[in-house]
Amino acid sequence: MIRVADLDDSLKFYCDCLGLTEIRRFESEEGRFTLIYLAAPEDKDNATTNDAPLLELTYNWDPEVYGGGRNFGHLAYEVDNIYDICQQLMDKGITINRPPRDGWMAFIRSPDNVSIELLQRGDRLPVQEPWSSMQNIGEW
Repeated sequence: MIRVADLDDSLKFYCDCLGLTEIRRFESEEGRFTLIYLAAPEDKDNATTNDAPLLELTYNWDPEVYGGGRNFGHLAYEVDNIYDICQQLMDKGITINRPPRDGWMAFIRSPDNVSIELLQRGDRLPVQEPWSSMQNIGEW
């Protein structure tokens, strides 16, 4: 579960940029919150049938500022091609905080500053430019 400050920004990030799919949504007027459950494309059928694996986004309707531990530590996702996904994310305006210099791992941040680790599925890709020369940006 991750608490999010702006539901639209978060859905754009997790769905449009990272490719997750909304599985279901629950809204509670009494509790003043919305829960949105997301799954990776290859997990969609299992998530729909078995409620797992899912990422829960919690949006509290009353504004609250979330610090480091209040929202979450970090998420990790395997990707088919670390270089391609990082380029796609950069093209969508996402900062690559830790570039995939090693062909294996990269870090980005969500709109709520949650650290997202991207890991190359299978073997490391051969080291290549411009990635191998890129420096870290900010924290990851």
